[in-house]
Amino acid sequence: MTHSFKWWQKAVFYQIYPRSFADGNGDGIGDIPGIISRLDYLQDLGVDAIWLSPHYPSPQFDVGYDIADYTNVEPAYGTLADFKQLLEGLHQRGIRLILDLVLNHTSDQHGWFQESRSSRDNPKRDWYIWRDPQPDGSPPNNWDSTFGGSAWEFYPLTGQYYYHFFFKEQPDLNWRNPQVKQAMWDAIRFWLDMGVDGFRLDALGTIYEDPLLPNHTAGMSLVELQSAYIAAQNEEERRALGAQFDILHKYQIELPEVQDLMKELRSLVDQYPDRVLVGETSEIRYYGDGSNQLHMLFNFPLLEIEGPQTPAHVRKNQQQRIAAMPPGAWAANTSGNHDGPRVWDSWGDGKNNAARARLSLAEVLTLKGTPFLYNGEEIGMTNLILQDPALFRDNLSIYAYEKLIGLMRLPAEEALKMAVQYGRDRCRSPLQWRDAPNAGFCPQGVTPWLPVNPNYADGVNVADQEADPDSLLNFYKALLRLRKQNPALSEGDYVPLLEKSKDCLVFLRKIEGAQTVLVALNMSEKEHTLNLDAAGQFGRLLYSTRRRKSILDLKRVKLAPFEIFLTESI
Repeated sequence: MTHSFKWWQKAVFYQIYPRSFADGNGDGIGDIPGIISRLDYLQDLGVDAIWLSPHYPSPQFDVGYDIADYTNVEPAYGTLADFKQLLEGLHQRGIRLILDLVLNHTSDQHGWFQESRSSRDNPKRDWYIWRDPQPDGSPPNNWDSTFGGSAWEFYPLTGQYYYHFFFKEQPDLNWRNPQVKQAMWDAIRFWLDMGVDGFRLDALGTIYEDPLLPNHTAGMSLVELQSAYIAAQNEEERRALGAQFDILHKYQIELPEVQDLMKELRSLVDQYPDRVLVGETSEIRYYGDGSNQLHMLFNFPLLEIEGPQTPAHVRKNQQQRIAAMPPGAWAANTSGNHDGPRVWDSWGDGKNNAARARLSLAEVLTLKGTPFLYNGEEIGMTNLILQDPALFRDNLSIYAYEKLIGLMRLPAEEALKMAVQYGRDRCRSPLQWRDAPNAGFCPQGVTPWLPVNPNYADGVNVADQEADPDSLLNFYKALLRLRKQNPALSEGDYVPLLEKSKDCLVFLRKIEGAQTVLVALNMSEKEHTLNLDAAGQFGRLLYSTRRRKSILDLKRVKLAPFEIFLTESI
Protein backbone atom coordinates (compact mmCIF):
# COMPACT_ATOMS: atom_id res chain seq x y z
CA MET A 1 0.00 0.00 0.00
CA THR A 2 1.45 3.36 -1.00
CA HIS A 3 1.51 6.28 1.39
CA SER A 4 -0.72 9.23 0.52
CA PHE A 5 1.34 12.39 0.90
CA LYS A 6 -0.19 15.71 1.90
CA TRP A 7 0.48 18.89 -0.05
CA TRP A 8 2.63 20.30 2.78
CA GLN A 9 4.87 17.22 2.74
CA LYS A 10 5.71 17.75 -0.93
CA ALA A 11 5.79 21.55 -0.89
CA VAL A 12 8.69 23.98 -0.74
CA PHE A 13 7.84 26.90 1.57
CA TYR A 14 9.19 30.43 1.15
CA GLN A 15 9.14 32.83 4.09
CA ILE A 16 8.22 36.43 3.32
CA TYR A 17 9.12 39.11 5.83
CA PRO A 18 6.49 41.63 4.69
CA ARG A 19 8.18 44.78 5.92
CA SER A 20 11.21 44.05 3.75
CA PHE A 21 9.90 42.20 0.70
CA ALA A 22 8.47 44.86 -1.65
CA ASP A 23 7.15 48.39 -1.11
CA GLY A 24 3.95 48.84 -3.10
CA ASN A 25 3.05 52.43 -2.17
CA GLY A 26 6.43 54.13 -2.03
CA ASP A 27 6.66 54.87 1.70
CA GLY A 28 9.81 52.81 2.37
CA ILE A 29 7.92 49.98 4.08
CA GLY A 30 7.18 46.64 2.45
CA ASP A 31 3.48 45.86 2.21
CA ILE A 32 0.85 43.49 0.86
CA PRO A 33 0.37 45.35 -2.44
CA GLY A 34 4.12 45.01 -2.90
CA ILE A 35 3.87 41.24 -2.43
CA ILE A 36 0.95 41.12 -4.88
CA SER A 37 3.11 42.89 -7.47
CA ARG A 38 5.67 40.07 -7.15
CA LEU A 39 3.36 37.04 -7.36
CA ASP A 40 4.69 36.13 -10.81
CA TYR A 41 8.21 36.18 -9.38
CA LEU A 42 7.19 33.71 -6.68
CA GLN A 43 5.52 31.46 -9.23
CA ASP A 44 8.55 31.58 -11.52
CA LEU A 45 10.86 30.82 -8.60
CA GLY A 46 8.95 27.57 -8.17
CA VAL A 47 7.84 27.70 -4.52
CA ASP A 48 4.63 25.96 -3.48
CA ALA A 49 3.69 27.80 -0.28
CA ILE A 50 4.33 31.10 1.48
CA TRP A 51 4.91 31.57 5.19
CA LEU A 52 4.00 35.20 5.84
CA SER A 53 5.65 36.74 8.89
CA PRO A 54 3.23 38.78 11.05
CA HIS A 55 0.99 41.06 9.02
CA TYR A 56 -1.32 42.09 11.87
CA PRO A 57 -1.77 45.60 13.35
CA SER A 58 1.18 46.26 15.63
CA PRO A 59 3.11 49.14 17.18
CA GLN A 60 6.14 47.32 15.75
CA PHE A 61 8.13 47.33 18.98
CA ASP A 62 9.16 43.78 18.11
CA VAL A 63 8.64 44.37 14.39
CA GLY A 64 5.27 42.63 14.18
CA TYR A 65 5.63 39.98 16.84
CA ASP A 66 3.75 42.30 19.20
CA ILE A 67 0.21 41.95 17.88
CA ALA A 68 -2.46 44.57 18.62
CA ASP A 69 -5.32 42.90 16.71
CA TYR A 70 -5.43 39.25 15.63
CA THR A 71 -8.12 39.70 12.96
CA ASN A 72 -6.91 42.61 10.88
CA VAL A 73 -4.00 43.90 8.81
CA GLU A 74 -1.27 46.34 9.84
CA PRO A 75 -2.31 49.65 8.19
CA ALA A 76 1.22 50.23 6.91
CA TYR A 77 0.89 46.90 5.05
CA GLY A 78 -2.57 47.48 3.59
CA THR A 79 -6.13 46.38 4.27
CA LEU A 80 -8.10 43.18 4.71
CA ALA A 81 -9.22 43.62 1.11
CA ASP A 82 -5.55 43.67 0.07
CA PHE A 83 -4.94 40.52 2.08
CA LYS A 84 -7.85 38.73 0.41
CA GLN A 85 -6.49 39.77 -2.98
CA LEU A 86 -3.09 38.35 -2.01
CA LEU A 87 -4.62 35.07 -0.87
CA GLU A 88 -6.67 34.77 -4.05
CA GLY A 89 -3.68 35.61 -6.25
CA LEU A 90 -1.53 32.97 -4.58
CA HIS A 91 -4.24 30.30 -4.78
CA GLN A 92 -4.80 31.08 -8.46
CA ARG A 93 -1.13 30.28 -9.02
CA GLY A 94 -1.28 27.05 -7.01
CA ILE A 95 0.61 28.56 -4.07
CA ARG A 96 -0.61 28.04 -0.50
CA LEU A 97 -0.36 30.60 2.33
CA ILE A 98 0.28 30.06 6.03
CA LEU A 99 0.33 32.84 8.62
CA ASP A 100 2.58 33.54 11.57
CA LEU A 101 0.62 33.16 14.81
CA VAL A 102 1.88 34.50 18.14
CA LEU A 103 0.02 32.66 20.91
CA ASN A 104 2.10 33.50 23.97
CA HIS A 105 1.62 37.25 24.20
CA THR A 106 0.04 40.34 22.69
CA SER A 107 1.22 43.89 22.32
CA ASP A 108 0.65 46.11 25.33
CA GLN A 109 -1.38 48.19 22.86
CA HIS A 110 -3.88 45.38 22.22
CA GLY A 111 -7.40 46.29 23.33
CA TRP A 112 -7.46 43.26 25.61
CA PHE A 113 -4.46 44.50 27.60
CA GLN A 114 -5.71 48.07 27.59
CA GLU A 115 -8.82 46.80 29.36
CA SER A 116 -6.90 44.39 31.58
CA ARG A 117 -4.65 47.06 33.04
CA SER A 118 -7.42 49.64 33.52
CA SER A 119 -8.53 48.26 36.90
CA ARG A 120 -8.27 45.20 39.11
CA ASP A 121 -11.94 44.36 38.60
CA ASN A 122 -12.05 44.76 34.81
CA PRO A 123 -13.57 41.64 33.14
CA LYS A 124 -10.33 41.15 31.19
CA ARG A 125 -8.04 41.53 34.20
CA ASP A 126 -7.42 37.78 34.32
CA TRP A 127 -6.67 37.62 30.59
CA TYR A 128 -3.07 38.44 31.53
CA ILE A 129 -0.91 37.44 34.50
CA TRP A 130 -1.06 40.00 37.30
CA ARG A 131 0.46 39.52 40.74
CA ASP A 132 0.96 41.60 43.88
CA PRO A 133 4.41 42.89 44.80
CA GLN A 134 6.36 41.26 47.57
CA PRO A 135 6.16 43.08 50.94
CA ASP A 136 9.18 45.21 50.03
CA GLY A 137 7.59 46.22 46.72
CA SER A 138 9.84 44.02 44.60
CA PRO A 139 8.58 41.70 41.80
CA PRO A 140 6.66 38.51 42.72
CA ASN A 141 9.74 36.33 42.09
CA ASN A 142 13.21 36.33 40.52
CA TRP A 143 12.21 35.30 36.99
CA ASP A 144 13.98 37.00 34.09
CA SER A 145 12.68 37.98 30.70
CA THR A 146 14.47 36.14 27.90
CA PHE A 147 15.58 39.58 26.66
CA GLY A 148 17.09 40.46 30.05
CA GLY A 149 15.87 42.17 33.19
CA SER A 150 12.93 41.17 35.33
CA ALA A 151 10.04 39.29 33.73
CA TRP A 152 7.71 41.51 35.77
CA GLU A 153 6.66 45.09 35.05
CA PHE A 154 5.00 47.22 37.73
CA TYR A 155 1.89 49.17 36.77
CA PRO A 156 1.32 51.93 39.34
CA LEU A 157 -2.33 52.58 38.45
CA THR A 158 -3.42 49.21 39.85
CA GLY A 159 -0.45 48.48 42.11
CA GLN A 160 0.43 45.11 40.59
CA TYR A 161 3.05 43.56 38.33
CA TYR A 162 2.27 41.89 35.00
CA TYR A 163 4.35 39.06 33.55
CA HIS A 164 6.21 39.16 30.23
CA PHE A 165 8.61 36.50 28.98
CA PHE A 166 9.75 38.78 26.14
CA PHE A 167 9.82 42.61 26.12
CA LYS A 168 7.64 44.44 28.66
CA GLU A 169 5.70 45.70 25.65
CA GLN A 170 4.66 42.05 25.08
CA PRO A 171 2.57 40.96 28.11
CA ASP A 172 1.89 37.23 28.33
CA LEU A 173 -1.66 36.00 27.91
CA ASN A 174 -3.15 33.87 30.67
CA TRP A 175 -3.97 30.67 28.79
CA ARG A 176 -5.41 29.15 31.97
CA ASN A 177 -8.39 31.47 31.45
CA PRO A 178 -10.95 29.73 29.15
CA GLN A 179 -12.03 33.11 27.75
CA VAL A 180 -8.52 33.74 26.42
CA LYS A 181 -8.48 30.37 24.72
CA GLN A 182 -11.89 30.96 23.15
CA ALA A 183 -10.90 34.40 21.86
CA MET A 184 -7.74 33.00 20.27
CA TRP A 185 -9.59 30.05 18.75
CA ASP A 186 -12.08 32.52 17.27
CA ALA A 187 -9.21 34.50 15.71
CA ILE A 188 -7.79 31.31 14.21
CA ARG A 189 -11.18 30.39 12.75
CA PHE A 190 -11.40 33.90 11.26
CA TRP A 191 -8.38 33.25 9.04
CA LEU A 192 -9.22 29.61 8.32
CA ASP A 193 -12.70 30.63 7.21
CA MET A 194 -11.09 33.14 4.88
CA GLY A 195 -9.09 30.33 3.29
CA VAL A 196 -5.56 30.51 4.68
CA ASP A 197 -3.81 27.13 4.61
CA GLY A 198 -2.40 26.97 8.12
CA PHE A 199 -0.13 28.61 10.67
CA ARG A 200 3.44 28.78 11.81
CA LEU A 201 3.24 28.92 15.60
CA ASP A 202 5.64 31.31 17.31
CA ALA A 203 7.37 30.72 20.67
CA LEU A 204 5.34 27.65 21.63
CA GLY A 205 7.31 26.66 24.68
CA THR A 206 6.56 29.90 26.54
CA ILE A 207 2.73 29.73 26.52
CA TYR A 208 2.43 28.44 30.09
CA GLU A 209 4.43 29.20 33.23
CA ASP A 210 4.32 27.60 36.68
CA PRO A 211 1.31 29.18 38.47
CA LEU A 212 3.02 28.77 41.87
CA LEU A 213 5.75 31.19 40.72
CA PRO A 214 8.69 29.46 42.46
CA ASN A 215 12.04 31.25 42.36
CA HIS A 216 14.66 29.78 40.05
CA THR A 217 17.94 28.62 41.58
CA ALA A 218 20.39 29.66 38.86
CA GLY A 219 22.24 32.01 41.18
CA MET A 220 22.70 34.60 38.44
CA SER A 221 20.44 36.81 36.36
CA LEU A 222 20.28 36.44 32.59
CA VAL A 223 22.47 39.49 32.02
CA GLU A 224 25.07 38.18 34.48
CA LEU A 225 25.02 34.77 32.80
CA GLN A 226 25.38 36.33 29.36
CA SER A 227 28.31 38.43 30.56
CA ALA A 228 29.98 35.38 32.09
CA TYR A 229 29.39 33.35 28.94
CA ILE A 230 31.01 36.01 26.76
CA ALA A 231 34.00 36.17 29.13
CA ALA A 232 34.36 32.37 29.42
CA GLN A 233 37.85 31.13 28.59
CA ASN A 234 37.07 27.60 27.41
CA GLU A 235 34.34 25.18 26.34
CA GLU A 236 34.12 23.60 29.80
CA GLU A 237 33.18 26.95 31.35
CA ARG A 238 30.64 27.58 28.61
CA ARG A 239 29.01 24.16 29.14
CA ALA A 240 28.67 24.83 32.87
CA LEU A 241 27.09 28.21 32.19
CA GLY A 242 24.81 26.63 29.58
CA ALA A 243 23.33 24.41 32.28
CA GLN A 244 22.59 27.53 34.33
CA PHE A 245 20.63 29.00 31.43
CA ASP A 246 18.32 25.95 31.58
CA ILE A 247 17.80 26.42 35.33
CA LEU A 248 17.13 30.14 34.88
CA HIS A 249 13.93 29.60 32.85
CA LYS A 250 12.96 26.23 34.33
CA TYR A 251 9.55 27.42 35.53
CA GLN A 252 8.78 29.60 32.52
CA ILE A 253 9.06 27.32 29.50
CA GLU A 254 8.08 23.88 28.22
CA LEU A 255 5.39 23.11 30.77
CA PRO A 256 3.42 19.94 29.95
CA GLU A 257 0.13 21.85 29.59
CA VAL A 258 1.32 23.06 26.19
CA GLN A 259 0.86 19.56 24.75
CA ASP A 260 -2.79 19.51 25.79
CA LEU A 261 -3.28 22.93 24.23
CA MET A 262 -1.72 21.76 20.95
CA LYS A 263 -4.10 18.80 20.89
CA GLU A 264 -7.01 21.21 21.16
CA LEU A 265 -5.60 23.40 18.41
CA ARG A 266 -5.03 20.39 16.16
CA SER A 267 -8.65 19.30 16.69
CA LEU A 268 -9.80 22.77 15.69
CA VAL A 269 -7.63 22.94 12.57
CA ASP A 270 -8.59 19.40 11.54
CA GLN A 271 -12.15 20.66 11.09
CA TYR A 272 -10.83 22.40 7.96
CA PRO A 273 -9.53 20.27 5.08
CA ASP A 274 -5.85 20.29 4.12
CA ARG A 275 -4.57 22.77 6.72
CA VAL A 276 -1.18 22.58 8.41
CA LEU A 277 0.40 23.58 11.73
CA VAL A 278 4.14 24.23 11.87
CA GLY A 279 5.84 24.77 15.23
CA GLU A 280 8.72 27.14 15.91
CA THR A 281 10.33 24.43 17.99
CA SER A 282 12.47 21.34 17.56
CA GLU A 283 11.07 19.60 20.66
CA ILE A 284 9.86 16.19 19.48
CA ARG A 285 7.09 16.16 22.10
CA TYR A 286 5.08 18.61 19.98
CA TYR A 287 4.42 15.87 17.42
CA GLY A 288 2.35 14.07 20.05
CA ASP A 289 1.67 10.59 18.71
CA GLY A 290 2.35 11.79 15.17
CA SER A 291 -1.27 12.62 14.43
CA ASN A 292 -2.70 14.61 17.32
CA GLN A 293 -0.50 17.71 17.79
CA LEU A 294 1.57 19.58 15.18
CA HIS A 295 2.10 18.46 11.60
CA MET A 296 5.68 19.74 11.35
CA LEU A 297 8.44 21.00 13.63
CA PHE A 298 11.55 22.83 12.54
CA ASN A 299 14.73 20.80 12.56
CA PHE A 300 16.68 23.56 14.31
CA PRO A 301 19.46 21.23 15.52
CA LEU A 302 20.56 21.08 11.87
CA LEU A 303 21.60 24.75 12.25
CA GLU A 304 23.35 24.33 15.60
CA ILE A 305 26.90 24.31 14.35
CA GLU A 306 29.45 27.10 14.27
CA GLY A 307 30.88 27.71 10.83
CA PRO A 308 30.13 25.75 7.65
CA GLN A 309 28.10 22.55 7.79
CA THR A 310 29.92 19.22 7.86
CA PRO A 311 28.74 15.81 6.59
CA ALA A 312 29.24 14.29 10.04
CA HIS A 313 26.96 16.88 11.63
CA VAL A 314 24.21 16.34 9.04
CA ARG A 315 24.41 12.53 9.30
CA LYS A 316 24.20 12.66 13.10
CA ASN A 317 21.30 15.07 12.93
CA GLN A 318 19.35 12.89 10.53
CA GLN A 319 20.04 9.73 12.51
CA GLN A 320 18.86 11.29 15.77
CA ARG A 321 15.85 13.19 14.42
CA ILE A 322 14.41 10.40 12.29
CA ALA A 323 14.83 7.87 15.10
CA ALA A 324 13.15 10.17 17.64
CA MET A 325 10.12 11.11 15.53
CA PRO A 326 6.90 9.15 16.10
CA PRO A 327 5.26 7.32 13.16
CA GLY A 328 3.55 9.77 10.83
CA ALA A 329 5.59 12.77 11.98
CA TRP A 330 7.21 14.98 9.36
CA ALA A 331 10.24 17.28 9.56
CA ALA A 332 10.62 20.87 8.40
CA ASN A 333 14.19 21.63 7.30
CA THR A 334 15.63 25.09 6.88
CA SER A 335 18.99 26.81 6.58
CA GLY A 336 17.88 30.17 7.98
CA ASN A 337 15.07 32.59 8.77
CA HIS A 338 14.26 36.11 10.00
CA ASP A 339 15.97 35.55 13.37
CA GLY A 340 19.38 34.24 12.32
CA PRO A 341 22.29 35.13 10.05
CA ARG A 342 22.04 35.01 6.29
CA VAL A 343 23.00 31.66 4.75
CA TRP A 344 25.73 33.31 2.67
CA ASP A 345 27.47 34.24 5.94
CA SER A 346 26.51 31.32 8.22
CA TRP A 347 27.57 28.69 5.66
CA GLY A 348 30.45 30.73 4.28
CA ASP A 349 34.13 30.34 5.02
CA GLY A 350 35.19 33.68 3.59
CA LYS A 351 36.33 32.45 0.18
CA ASN A 352 33.90 29.72 -0.97
CA ASN A 353 30.65 31.38 0.07
CA ALA A 354 29.06 31.15 -3.38
CA ALA A 355 29.64 27.39 -3.59
CA ARG A 356 28.55 26.85 0.00
CA ALA A 357 25.33 28.84 -0.55
CA ARG A 358 24.48 26.38 -3.31
CA LEU A 359 25.28 23.44 -1.04
CA SER A 360 22.94 24.83 1.62
CA LEU A 361 20.03 24.78 -0.81
CA ALA A 362 20.91 21.33 -2.15
CA GLU A 363 21.01 19.97 1.39
CA VAL A 364 17.65 21.42 2.42
CA LEU A 365 15.93 20.37 -0.83
CA THR A 366 17.20 16.79 -0.78
CA LEU A 367 17.02 15.73 2.88
CA LYS A 368 13.80 14.07 4.03
CA GLY A 369 11.27 16.66 5.12
CA THR A 370 9.71 19.88 3.89
CA PRO A 371 12.13 22.69 2.94
CA PHE A 372 11.59 26.24 4.24
CA LEU A 373 13.47 28.99 2.42
CA TYR A 374 13.84 32.62 3.51
CA ASN A 375 13.34 35.54 1.14
CA GLY A 376 16.57 36.91 -0.26
CA GLU A 377 18.61 33.74 0.13
CA GLU A 378 17.92 32.94 -3.52
CA ILE A 379 20.10 35.86 -4.61
CA GLY A 380 22.74 35.43 -1.92
CA MET A 381 21.83 38.39 0.26
CA THR A 382 24.36 38.89 3.03
CA ASN A 383 24.19 40.15 6.60
CA LEU A 384 23.59 43.88 6.87
CA ILE A 385 26.42 45.31 8.98
CA LEU A 386 25.15 48.56 10.46
CA GLN A 387 27.84 51.07 11.40
CA ASP A 388 25.68 53.31 13.55
CA PRO A 389 23.48 52.16 16.47
CA ALA A 390 21.03 54.94 15.55
CA LEU A 391 20.12 52.81 12.53
CA PHE A 392 19.05 49.80 14.61
CA ARG A 393 15.37 48.95 14.19
CA ASP A 394 15.44 45.74 16.22
CA ASN A 395 15.04 46.57 19.90
CA LEU A 396 17.04 43.45 20.70
CA SER A 397 20.08 45.11 19.07
CA ILE A 398 19.43 48.32 21.00
CA TYR A 399 19.10 46.37 24.26
CA ALA A 400 22.33 44.45 23.58
CA TYR A 401 24.28 47.60 22.67
CA GLU A 402 23.17 49.43 25.81
CA LYS A 403 24.02 46.47 28.06
CA LEU A 404 27.42 45.93 26.44
CA ILE A 405 28.29 49.59 26.87
CA GLY A 406 26.69 50.14 30.26
CA LEU A 407 27.23 46.88 32.16
CA MET A 408 30.25 45.32 30.49
CA ARG A 409 32.00 48.62 29.78
CA LEU A 410 33.00 47.51 26.30
CA PRO A 411 34.40 50.09 23.85
CA ALA A 412 31.67 51.47 21.59
CA GLU A 413 33.15 49.91 18.44
CA GLU A 414 33.30 46.43 19.98
CA ALA A 415 29.83 46.80 21.50
CA LEU A 416 28.41 47.84 18.13
CA LYS A 417 29.92 44.82 16.40
CA MET A 418 28.54 42.41 19.01
CA ALA A 419 25.11 44.08 19.03
CA VAL A 420 24.85 43.66 15.25
CA GLN A 421 25.55 39.94 15.63
CA TYR A 422 23.16 39.57 18.58
CA GLY A 423 20.28 41.41 16.92
CA ARG A 424 18.17 40.60 13.92
CA ASP A 425 18.39 43.67 11.67
CA ARG A 426 21.27 41.97 9.86
CA CYS A 427 18.96 39.46 8.16
CA ARG A 428 15.91 41.70 7.66
CA SER A 429 17.18 44.33 5.24
CA PRO A 430 15.00 45.12 2.18
CA LEU A 431 15.01 42.61 -0.64
CA GLN A 432 17.26 43.69 -3.50
CA TRP A 433 15.28 43.71 -6.74
CA ARG A 434 17.58 45.52 -9.17
CA ASP A 435 20.64 47.75 -9.52
CA ALA A 436 18.82 51.01 -8.84
CA PRO A 437 18.44 53.43 -5.95
CA ASN A 438 17.24 51.56 -2.84
CA ALA A 439 17.76 48.35 -4.84
CA GLY A 440 14.31 48.88 -6.40
CA PHE A 441 12.67 48.09 -3.07
CA CYS A 442 11.23 51.61 -2.81
CA PRO A 443 11.51 54.74 -4.97
CA GLN A 444 14.54 56.97 -5.18
CA GLY A 445 14.45 59.70 -2.55
CA VAL A 446 12.49 57.58 -0.08
CA THR A 447 14.25 56.32 3.05
CA PRO A 448 13.57 52.59 3.51
CA TRP A 449 12.58 51.45 7.00
CA LEU A 450 15.93 49.65 7.32
CA PRO A 451 18.99 50.47 5.20
CA VAL A 452 19.45 48.54 1.97
CA ASN A 453 22.60 46.45 1.78
CA PRO A 454 24.87 48.31 -0.70
CA ASN A 455 25.97 45.10 -2.43
CA TYR A 456 22.83 45.26 -4.58
CA ALA A 457 25.08 47.17 -7.00
CA ASP A 458 27.48 44.20 -7.19
CA GLY A 459 25.06 41.74 -8.77
CA VAL A 460 23.25 40.79 -5.57
CA ASN A 461 19.84 41.63 -6.99
CA VAL A 462 17.02 39.82 -8.76
CA ALA A 463 17.15 41.56 -12.15
CA ASP A 464 20.87 40.96 -12.76
CA GLN A 465 20.62 37.34 -11.68
CA GLU A 466 17.55 36.61 -13.78
CA ALA A 467 19.64 37.63 -16.81
CA ASP A 468 22.60 35.44 -15.80
CA PRO A 469 22.07 31.71 -16.49
CA ASP A 470 24.84 30.82 -14.02
CA SER A 471 23.47 32.94 -11.16
CA LEU A 472 22.45 31.70 -7.73
CA LEU A 473 18.84 32.65 -8.50
CA ASN A 474 18.74 30.45 -11.58
CA PHE A 475 20.39 27.67 -9.59
CA TYR A 476 17.53 27.93 -7.08
CA LYS A 477 14.98 27.67 -9.89
CA ALA A 478 16.75 24.65 -11.40
CA LEU A 479 16.89 22.73 -8.12
CA LEU A 480 13.28 23.54 -7.27
CA ARG A 481 12.24 22.17 -10.69
CA LEU A 482 14.39 19.10 -10.10
CA ARG A 483 12.70 18.40 -6.78
CA LYS A 484 9.25 18.65 -8.39
CA GLN A 485 10.22 16.34 -11.24
CA ASN A 486 11.61 13.59 -9.01
CA PRO A 487 9.12 12.35 -6.40
CA ALA A 488 11.83 10.47 -4.47
CA LEU A 489 13.26 13.84 -3.37
CA SER A 490 10.03 14.76 -1.59
CA GLU A 491 8.49 11.38 -0.77
CA GLY A 492 11.36 8.92 -0.58
CA ASP A 493 12.99 7.34 2.46
CA TYR A 494 16.41 8.58 3.56
CA VAL A 495 19.22 6.00 3.37
CA PRO A 496 22.71 7.24 4.43
CA LEU A 497 25.78 6.04 2.50
CA LEU A 498 29.55 6.41 3.02
CA GLU A 499 28.99 7.31 6.66
CA LYS A 500 32.69 7.66 7.44
CA SER A 501 33.37 10.26 4.76
CA LYS A 502 34.72 13.43 6.33
CA ASP A 503 34.03 15.71 3.39
CA CYS A 504 31.15 14.18 1.42
CA LEU A 505 27.50 13.83 2.38
CA VAL A 506 26.06 10.90 0.43
CA PHE A 507 22.61 9.36 0.75
CA LEU A 508 19.70 7.88 -1.17
CA ARG A 509 16.12 9.09 -1.37
CA LYS A 510 14.19 5.98 -2.21
CA ILE A 511 10.60 5.07 -3.08
CA GLU A 512 10.59 1.28 -3.10
CA GLY A 513 9.70 -0.04 -6.53
CA ALA A 514 9.40 3.42 -8.05
CA GLN A 515 12.47 5.67 -7.91
CA THR A 516 15.87 5.88 -6.23
CA VAL A 517 17.87 9.10 -6.31
CA LEU A 518 21.50 9.26 -5.20
CA VAL A 519 22.58 12.57 -3.65
CA ALA A 520 26.29 13.29 -3.23
CA LEU A 521 27.41 16.66 -1.85
CA ASN A 522 31.12 17.39 -1.65
CA MET A 523 31.35 19.90 1.19
CA SER A 524 35.08 20.46 0.80
CA GLU A 525 37.45 22.25 -1.57
CA LYS A 526 39.15 18.92 -2.37
CA GLU A 527 38.35 16.49 -5.19
CA HIS A 528 37.18 13.07 -3.97
CA THR A 529 36.91 9.77 -5.81
CA LEU A 530 34.01 7.70 -4.47
CA ASN A 531 32.42 4.33 -5.08
CA LEU A 532 28.72 5.10 -5.24
CA ASP A 533 27.39 1.83 -6.66
CA ALA A 534 25.25 1.19 -3.58
CA ALA A 535 22.67 2.96 -5.71
CA GLY A 536 23.30 0.55 -8.60
CA GLN A 537 26.18 0.23 -11.04
CA PHE A 538 24.87 2.90 -13.37
CA GLY A 539 22.99 6.13 -12.82
CA ARG A 540 21.18 8.61 -15.03
CA LEU A 541 22.46 12.10 -14.35
CA LEU A 542 19.82 14.39 -12.87
CA TYR A 543 22.03 17.29 -11.90
CA SER A 544 25.66 18.22 -11.40
CA THR A 545 27.49 21.48 -10.89
CA ARG A 546 30.14 20.20 -13.32
CA ARG A 547 29.74 18.98 -16.90
CA ARG A 548 29.07 15.23 -17.03
CA LYS A 549 27.79 12.44 -19.25
CA SER A 550 24.11 11.57 -19.05
CA ILE A 551 24.78 7.93 -18.02
CA LEU A 552 27.46 7.33 -15.38
CA ASP A 553 29.34 4.34 -13.98
CA LEU A 554 28.92 4.82 -10.23
CA LYS A 555 31.77 2.53 -9.18
CA ARG A 556 34.27 5.34 -9.52
CA VAL A 557 32.98 8.91 -9.44
CA LYS A 558 35.26 11.91 -9.09
CA LEU A 559 33.46 14.65 -7.20
CA ALA A 560 34.83 18.11 -7.88
CA PRO A 561 35.30 20.54 -4.97
CA PHE A 562 31.87 21.57 -3.64
CA GLU A 563 30.14 19.52 -6.32
CA ILE A 564 26.42 18.82 -6.09
CA PHE A 565 25.75 15.49 -7.80
CA LEU A 566 22.39 13.72 -8.24
CA THR A 567 21.65 10.61 -10.25
CA GLU A 568 18.66 8.34 -10.70
CA SER A 569 19.21 4.59 -10.47
CA ILE A 570 18.65 2.70 -13.74
